[in-house]
Amino acid sequence: MRYDEYLAAGYPIGSGVIGGDCRHVVKDRMELSGMRWTVAGAQAMLHLRSIYLNSDGKEFDQYRIQDKQNTLY
Repeated sequence: MRYDEYLAAGYPIGSGVIGGDCRHVVKDRMELSGMRWTVAGAQAMLHLRSIYLNSDGKEFDQYRIQDKQNTLY
């Protein structure tokens, strides 16, 4: 990485924030005792968890309704 250029451009370069977010989104939900995941199941759960944590539930619901209507009709 070109840290000097990234810092001058205002890009974050620390990995602490990313690691904390990954722990919050992924590890706290996916690594509970006794859980086993397929790749497809884990990906689906992470998509839903991200929607929930970003408070995008209403927009997601509207998207799914519109998508289903377009598919069916």
